[in-house]
Amino acid sequence: MCGIVGYVGPECSERALDVIVEGLARLEYRGYDSAGVALVADGEIAWRKKAGKLANLRAEIAEHPEPFSTTGIGHTRWATHGGPTDENAHPHLGGADDKVALIHNGIVENFHVLKQELLAEGVTFRSETDTEVAAQLLARAYAEVGDLTEAMRIVVNRLEGAFTLLAVHADLPGTVVAARRNSPLVIGLGEGENFLGSDVAAFIGHTKQAMEVDQDQIVTITKDAVEVIGFDGTPAQGKRFEVTWDAAQAEKGGHSSFMVKEILEQPAAISDTLLGRTDSTGALVLDEMRIDAERLAAVDKIVIVACGTAFYSGLTAKYGIEHWTRIPCAVELAHEFRYCDPVVDEKTLVVSISQSGETMDTLMAVKHARELGALTISICNTHGATIPRESDAALYTHAGPEIAVASTKAFTAQITACYVLGLYLAQLRGGPHAQEAQEVMRELHEVPAKVETLLQQMDRVREIARFMADTRSVLFLGRHVGYPIALEGALKLKEIAYIHAEGFAAGELKHGPIALIEPGQPVFIVVPSPSTPYHLHDKVVSNIQEIRARGARTLVITEEGDEAVLPFADEVISVPATSTLLAPLLTIVPLQVFAAELAAAKGLDVDQPRNLAKSVTVE
Repeated sequence: MCGIVGYVGPECSERALDVIVEGLARLEYRGYDSAGVALVADGEIAWRKKAGKLANLRAEIAEHPEPFSTTGIGHTRWATHGGPTDENAHPHLGGADDKVALIHNGIVENFHVLKQELLAEGVTFRSETDTEVAAQLLARAYAEVGDLTEAMRIVVNRLEGAFTLLAVHADLPGTVVAARRNSPLVIGLGEGENFLGSDVAAFIGHTKQAMEVDQDQIVTITKDAVEVIGFDGTPAQGKRFEVTWDAAQAEKGGHSSFMVKEILEQPAAISDTLLGRTDSTGALVLDEMRIDAERLAAVDKIVIVACGTAFYSGLTAKYGIEHWTRIPCAVELAHEFRYCDPVVDEKTLVVSISQSGETMDTLMAVKHARELGALTISICNTHGATIPRESDAALYTHAGPEIAVASTKAFTAQITACYVLGLYLAQLRGGPHAQEAQEVMRELHEVPAKVETLLQQMDRVREIARFMADTRSVLFLGRHVGYPIALEGALKLKEIAYIHAEGFAAGELKHGPIALIEPGQPVFIVVPSPSTPYHLHDKVVSNIQEIRARGARTLVITEEGDEAVLPFADEVISVPATSTLLAPLLTIVPLQVFAAELAAAKGLDVDQPRNLAKSVTVE
């Protein structure tokens, strides 16, 4: 989700730096923690990079002006490998003469192996990033073939993972080469100048003529030409299009809100969170695992601490973690944990979940857990944040920046990361489900495609939301992993539509909540798969019958092909079939779409709901 800009202009303009910095400013909405530029000038690479906001980079350039140049690349980084420091910021240089500069979005999964290869050749590294590995590989390949495009082709065929790469060479003024795999890249077409960007916002101030870049393609731009080839070297044709959005819309990818955009980014958020989690043998590996494996394998209790949406991701994950590890797992609100005299010790693992890594309640819970001697692991979306630094270990979600206050893609990425942690613990312990870990990981890798399919089937959900814009109360029911999804669905409606909404465990109906049912009352029901054990499907269908008999309007989220619910559902929202524990990654999607559409129909600010902030930094 980092911002990328590339530019080649006419010799008379010498404005590459201005174009690149302007493009980076237009990409600031994506979120970042460092920024940098590289220009080709006088047979050298002139570069500047700084941690922090773009203002820091601008100040550095003002103090140490860059030479005039017609060719350059720029980057705003969201840290993945290595913290947000000057050294880890992009661009990264390659070769003994530093004549190659490279910037990168995404994750190179096999960078460990490639780095060892380069170290054995005597290459010295100046950062902790996977990106510098690619830069050094590119410099080596260029030295062998003398052609930057061919060198890029050699390199990308050795890389595994998701990436967009942009590179320049000091000996090639007027040329930028880029490559794309599972990470966004678009070409901007100008008159006597051409652009590259992670999205059209990077160049929309200069041109609205653009060209798509398909998967596994390499692009070479000069001021007058654009050439595209596949990773196999065969020529390719890009598809031209005209950008019809203005600059503000471009930041949102043409969508009405960041929340809508982020809902649609969930397949990528889940997929990216899974990247790099297995080694060459298929064994699971984690990001910053600073805990001895034997000590971690010996834990006899897990406590998850979180707030809000992150708390519901923990509630969801509890089912999988307990199933795979056979370790008791409790989920506590972080702001209650400190004050309930928790029973934890050196054999307890406390897992904190926070999108920002700065949630004060969660931070204080982590500190308290460490004071009590517990092991602590942070699941976080922000490298360099306080909570991961205060924890014994960190497992990063790679959802990219989340701009909308109401969390969507961070939620599904958090569930994914929690599941990875649970499977990792099962692998360490070698219990009855240790062999299941690789099978579950394979199925997890199939989920993004299912979410993508589901997102393309949401028109009816949007219609229902618009129809219900005047509704004053909505109830949500779920069972097993569907219960926390009901809670999260209700929270989304409260947060952005300001509607009374409550989520309940379906089994609780007759213990009180059924008194709320009256004619016309809308109720969403998250139905377990018919293949779910313990006859839970039949029990929830019975719940639907009970509330339908009392006049409720039933909106049923169920697995494709589940015909048992049809006689009792006013609306059926089908999701692709998947195993029970992975179903929440799908069943939450219609509830997110419903909330966003209903809030928009009411004319509300979907991204900035009243009284709420993205990160709660006071206790």
